[in-house]
Amino acid sequence: MSVSTPKKPAKRRRLTLDDYERGVLSGDKSLLARAITLVESERPDHQKTAQELLVRLLPRAGNAHRIGITGVPGVGKSTLIETFGKRLTAAGHRVAVLAVDPTSRLSGGSILGDKTRMETLATDPNAFIRPSPSGGQLGGVGRKTRETSIVCEAAGYDVVLVETVGVGQSETVVAGMVDVFMVLMLPGAGDELQGIKRGILELADLIVVNKADGDRKKALLARQEYMAALKYARSPSRHWKPPVATCSGLTGEGLDELWRLILEHRETLEKCGEWEQKRSRQRLEWMWTTVEQRLMTALKNHPDVRNHLKELEELVLQDRLTPTLAAEDILRRFGACQDE
Repeated sequence: MSVSTPKKPAKRRRLTLDDYERGVLSGDKSLLARAITLVESERPDHQKTAQELLVRLLPRAGNAHRIGITGVPGVGKSTLIETFGKRLTAAGHRVAVLAVDPTSRLSGGSILGDKTRMETLATDPNAFIRPSPSGGQLGGVGRKTRETSIVCEAAGYDVVLVETVGVGQSETVVAGMVDVFMVLMLPGAGDELQGIKRGILELADLIVVNKADGDRKKALLARQEYMAALKYARSPSRHWKPPVATCSGLTGEGLDELWRLILEHRETLEKCGEWEQKRSRQRLEWMWTTVEQRLMTALKNHPDVRNHLKELEELVLQDRLTPTLAAEDILRRFGACQDE
């Protein structure tokens, strides 16, 4: 009796730069996902191809609404995004959700559960959900979120929703890459209002009291208190005073008004020229952030720095060397600091 040898799974064909470009521009979700994987890769050869691809895609990107959404855990970000996203696709929009997952600094693992949390939207033909591990970066923001947004926009998605984990300084980073930054709050302000960082209010283009389907009176009271708090916060724009809206991600109540405010924000900033100024400023910030990241990587991998780093750290910990002198020693070994 002969035993048949199981067939090996067919190897995926290696895509060319032209394949990636055609796939993205045609809206092929499978090739879109592979293009984003290429952009996220740390391999030098992948990075070279990814940058060439991005240069080709840039002329087809830039027209989408880039919306950042943040809020404390439990505020209902995923529920709101799913309901809001379905509302937008039903109106003819194509929606990309870039959901940044927290990555463990110890294990490097991440919880890629966004498609599970947004089951209905994940099956929508006019929506694309991309969970991306943050790589342990500041605030849990994916290092490649900006590049991923370009790829999605070139693929025809005219609304890009960037969901943050809402911890640390992720809000600052996301606010620097989107057009409108939306902060979700819970009803029943009271003590919660006192815990809001002033910096968060100064980043917000729009404050939204979510879960207003419960105690409506409590939600309206929270709205009034947030409006009062905004009077003492500096607005991110001279031409736009951040409004406070109420909605329910569960029932969809207030989401049409939310979209109207987003459109009004864009129209207001476009009229005064601030819209394009903001995007230009963000592109330059992106460039310098990349320079800083690459310099830090190069510095830490420099042979002379790496060989003496532990010794310098020990001297600082033992108070035998000041941090400033240790930093100067590191920079001198790297070649970035010359002896006077």
